[in-house]
Amino acid sequence: MLGGGGLVAANVYASATEGGWGGGSGQDATGQVRSAGMATIDCPDVGSRLTSVPDDARADVDRELADLDQQTAAAYRQLQASAQEIRQDPNAADGSIMDPLKEKRTATIERIAVAIDRVGDRPEGLESLAACTLRPGQDGADGGGQATASPSAAGQQGGGQAQNGAGQAGTGQGGNGPVASDYTDITAVQPNAPKPPQGDGASRGTFTTECGVNANGLFNSDNVIVAPGVSNGAHHFHDYVGNQSNTAFASDDDLAKADTSCVDKGDRSTYYWPVVRLQNGKQERDAGAPGGGTEGNAGQIVTPKDVTLTFVGSPQGKVTAMPRLLRIITGDAKAFVNGPTNANASWSCTGFEDRQLKDKYPLCPSGSDVVRTFRFQSCWDGRNIDSANHRTHVAFAAPDGACPAGFQAIPQLVQRIVYDVKAPSLNDGGRTVPLFAVDSFPEQLHKPVTDHGDFINVFDEGLMREMVDCINSGRTCGAGGGDDSGATAAPSGSPGDGASDAPGDGATDAPGDGATDAPGGGASDDPGKGATATAEPSSSAPAEEPRTDATTEPANTTKHGKPAKDGKRTEPAGDGSRTEAADDGGKTEGDTVTSDGSDGTGEAGRATRTAPAPAADGGSGTRTPAAQAADAQSQAPVAQTEPQAAGQGGLAETGADLWPAGIGLLLALAGLFMLIKGKRMTH
Repeated sequence: MLGGGGLVAANVYASATEGGWGGGSGQDATGQVRSAGMATIDCPDVGSRLTSVPDDARADVDRELADLDQQTAAAYRQLQASAQEIRQDPNAADGSIMDPLKEKRTATIERIAVAIDRVGDRPEGLESLAACTLRPGQDGADGGGQATASPSAAGQQGGGQAQNGAGQAGTGQGGNGPVASDYTDITAVQPNAPKPPQGDGASRGTFTTECGVNANGLFNSDNVIVAPGVSNGAHHFHDYVGNQSNTAFASDDDLAKADTSCVDKGDRSTYYWPVVRLQNGKQERDAGAPGGGTEGNAGQIVTPKDVTLTFVGSPQGKVTAMPRLLRIITGDAKAFVNGPTNANASWSCTGFEDRQLKDKYPLCPSGSDVVRTFRFQSCWDGRNIDSANHRTHVAFAAPDGACPAGFQAIPQLVQRIVYDVKAPSLNDGGRTVPLFAVDSFPEQLHKPVTDHGDFINVFDEGLMREMVDCINSGRTCGAGGGDDSGATAAPSGSPGDGASDAPGDGATDAPGDGATDAPGGGASDDPGKGATATAEPSSSAPAEEPRTDATTEPANTTKHGKPAKDGKRTEPAGDGSRTEAADDGGKTEGDTVTSDGSDGTGEAGRATRTAPAPAADGGSGTRTPAAQAADAQSQAPVAQTEPQAAGQGGLAETGADLWPAGIGLLLALAGLFMLIKGKRMTH
């Protein structure tokens, strides 16, 4: 287990040319790989000490803090490049790397103090944070022991490629991790996820927002919260969903006007986290760019299989609305050198989410997917949307769910991200099945404990009020979950607890089933069960077997009976399906629209509508009034490839438009009938 001090990174399979030094590596007399430690640089976190920065100094301070990170990253790259020299003379690092780094940090910290002193009280003691520590690796393990792959994991084939220029396996493609001891077999972990407390006045509702999985590939290495106005402020790449204007230079106004990937367009919030990469030799577009390959973040970026964003209530009482543009960071991107005090990501596998890991990546059995979960802070100070260290304006609830004095409960964001990645083959260092890991600051060595998530609230105020009302009244609402007033969901628990019965935090599936659906999320019903409606044939027309090849799920893109803000509206029939008539010889199909606006084939926002033709009138050749009306109705577009507007979705609305034509047809047919009858009478 990682502690607050004495953190040492172990590179179990590192070669002498890949940054390992201080112990050598290679094979011993038995042919086994001998480990060599991977050095890293531990610099005190200046930002965490700045709990009060005047607003007028904030921009200067943020810029200087980002410069400190750039200095550390550059020193780490220099350390890797000088590995051979330092191996021969460990003291060589002092004069060439560590002393110059201290000088640069001293000057930067002084500029921070001056910027604050201009408009407020000069901070004391910052100069003591200038010196960094070089932490050489150790032969053997990192204090936690080397993890071993399960038999199923070790025997998997075909998932990876040879390390492309990476040399010895185990160091990761960037040469600075991950290592074998960063993984553990999830089946060997004992259940450890505590149940959340249940107070009498708990707000038990849930609100789900669906914002996709970043299939459009929106990445960058900026961080608009921590380093606004600074390119590559994160030194690692992020996945973004929701707001589509996420760069370091995005203003609050830019965020408020941006497009969003969320189903409900009233949610323009920013959700982002470090990407996961496979160490399989693939050269991504950032292979030679800052934040990517030049800082040790290399390999194939993995698109999540599923992302669930759920807001839950408080175990102690009602929640209040989040303020617009509230910023929250959960976890610590520098936890490997800072210690795990602020670490808050949990790793697990589908089917095993009652077992949560903080400092190891899980090795999942066949058929089970990797899951990472973030449970954000759920208490707000009632005044500030951000703070100097980006932490003190929000807080975690106590184990019993109570907020600290002076704080109030807000909806807690629970992010659950699922990846279809195989357990790495640790017996050969990931050559057969590649290692996977999150992007990180270079000196953080891709440790799982450094995982973190970021959120900026850009909900429309009206939608935020709906969320709060839904949660406080115990309902299940949102673009993904509909509005089920009868459902009661468990409130959240303590930070990162992975409690197994709160939405998104580890509802336990059967082992190996890989279930990753969000509440109400797009799972199709069995064919023929509520999927279609058939037109009733006339007695003289042969009945045709109803078609059951279209599967549907009630699409719920409305909240509280109101049309969804993205212009989509569905009105499910009592059996959960909706059909419109078309001239196809009596065959019927319901609209195929999943809860995420897809058609069951992954094409979001598309619906194919096919209308059944009415039966013939018995062969007389004369169309009945009902048939004539149905003919007019069948003129609706057969293949609608754009999202349906609010006025297009219901049969009642369509029928209302056809009444004048129907009445006209009825009168014409009545006149024709009287004319024919009159002729017969004259004969």
